[in-house]
Formats: sequence, structure tokens, C-alpha cells
Amino acid sequence: MSGLLGKTNKPVKIRSCNDNKKYGVAAQNLKELLKKACEKLQLPSSGAHICLYSDGTILTEEFFQTLPDNTELVLLCRDQAWSGVVSDIGRLLSPDRHADALIEAAKGLLSDERSPKRRKVLTDLLLNLEDKCDAEEREHDEDWFRGVDPRFKTKSAYMKFNCGSRIRSYMKEVDAATKSIQGAAVRAEYLKTTKGLAEMLKSAKNNGGYFDRTEKEAHRLCTQAGWFTCQGSFEQEVCQSFHSINPYSSRESRIVFSTWNLDHRIEKKRTIIPALLEALQSHKSEEVNLDYFYHMLFTRENLKLVHIVCHEKKAHDLQCDVTKIFNAGPDIQKGKGKRRWL
Repeated sequence: MSGLLGKTNKPVKIRSCNDNKKYGVAAQNLKELLKKACEKLQLPSSGAHICLYSDGTILTEEFFQTLPDNTELVLLCRDQAWSGVVSDIGRLLSPDRHADALIEAAKGLLSDERSPKRRKVLTDLLLNLEDKCDAEEREHDEDWFRGVDPRFKTKSAYMKFNCGSRIRSYMKEVDAATKSIQGAAVRAEYLKTTKGLAEMLKSAKNNGGYFDRTEKEAHRLCTQAGWFTCQGSFEQEVCQSFHSINPYSSRESRIVFSTWNLDHRIEKKRTIIPALLEALQSHKSEEVNLDYFYHMLFTRENLKLVHIVCHEKKAHDLQCDVTKIFNAGPDIQKGKGKRRWL
């Protein structure tokens, strides 16, 4: 065979963009390579072209002659494109038809793998391939519900409860501030205010819908499939690391999601509650804009969902809007003397 091909024949590995199988082909020039590759892969020659597997660079005759032996190439039909290794990653992530084969392949590789880094990659791949995010009811994904109270029959119901529990805990912190109030009159006004906030929160069902994928899009923080995306730290517009998670997919993801935070941009303990307390030092509860404090404490207007590594523990240095603290508007000094607002 080698004598027929001659010493000038260059051996390469060729494949199509739709198949991982590689074929050995040898040719003296690019025209011959195209002809042989199309015959081997049974693809039309009209408009066909060849590129490097690694980065998608299109071959020219001059470039072909400089290639090392056994370079990996991709044969493309008219209008097809190849983005290098990225194209294979895209094919790996998108096709449901390959899921079962990928799972078996990953399990086989994992069983013999010794590198901690590669084991982590394979484990994460399996976790995502084997997810059951489409399953909603307990009977269809019993493992997801391990450790979850039996009264919850669906994933969405539990996630809604989980979110509501987080937000209800903020109300407990508002209530706890009562202990720091010195005067009886101010304490009484504060109790009226906290009662009003509690009623508003109860009416909104604790805003548990933020984690419920069955809610309308405007009322939830996730996609319809249950994917959540980190919104970045309080000082960022978006997450720079593109953190995403689907707690509906597996028990492990559900547990990991519990480490994500609903973070107050304007801080609850350092700013919002002190501002409310200061407002009631010289105003009646009915003069305070309850709706503003409700939104700052319990809604997406001031809450950001963040991955734990994006949760900044430092002081946020953001202040309440003094023009919204009172129902009557921003005239906070009239008859009261100058005050400093947080």
C-alpha cells in the first residue's frame, strides 16, 4: 500500500462534523484529499471543504502541505461550519438522543479514572446527564425527596415552601428589633408597623413563588424547567462567573442550592430596620410608607439571588431612599428639626 501511495502522500485523520468516527486517508494534495474524503465518508463533493479539527481553520493547498502527519481534520459539506473543539462540546451538551450512550461512556471512564480533576469533570457530567428535572411528583423521583417532609408531594410545592421559609425568617428579624426600642410609645408604633408588614407578607404567601417553577414568569426567579442563574453580588449588574443551578434536577443539586443566598442589596439589619426605627422616633406608623419597607425587606426589588461565592459579606454602603420613607413625601424636616437618615 505504501509503495502505491508513494513517499509524498501525507497521512491524515478525517471525520465529518456529525460523527466522531475518524478515518485514515493519505493524499498528495488537497484536491486528492477532498475526493478521497468524500468517498470515504459518503458525502457530496460539491461545495465540500476541509478544516482543522482543533480550531476550524480552513485548509488551503499551501497549508495542507505544511501539516504534520496524522493531523485531525473535519470534512464539511456546503454551508457547514466548524468551531473547533467547541463544536464537539456543543454536540455533547445539546443532543438528548446521545444521553444514554454518554452516561454509559462516562460511567466506564469514571470507573478507571485516577486523576481527581478528570473524576470531578466526569462526576459533574453524569450528574447533569442523569438529572430528572422533568419529574415533578414524589412518586416519579423518590430520591429527590429524601429528607423532605412527606406532606410535600411535588418538587414545586417544596421549593415554594423553602423560599417562603427564607423570607419569613426576615420578618422574624424585623420583630426581634422590638427589644432594642426604649420608649413605650415608639415600641407601640413599631408593633403596629410590624403587624402591617406581616399581614402584607402573608397576603403574598411569603413570596414563595420566587422558587416555584410553575409560577408565571414574572413571579419566579427560575426558568420553566427550574434553572436559576446567579444575579451577581450587590454591586454587580450580572454574575461574572455565570453560575447556574437546577435544584429540581437531583437531590444533590437541591441541597447545594440551599447554600445560595437571597441577598439584600440595601442591607436589612444595617440599614432598612434602623431606618424604620428612626422614622418612628418622630412619626406615627400610619405616616410611614409601609409599602416601601415591605418591598425593601421581602421582594425582588431589593433581593438578589446569588451563588455563595458571589455573596459579599462586607457592608454594602447603600442607603434607603429618603423620598419614599414617608407617605407624605420627602419633607422629613418640617416641624421636626434636622435628622440624619441611614
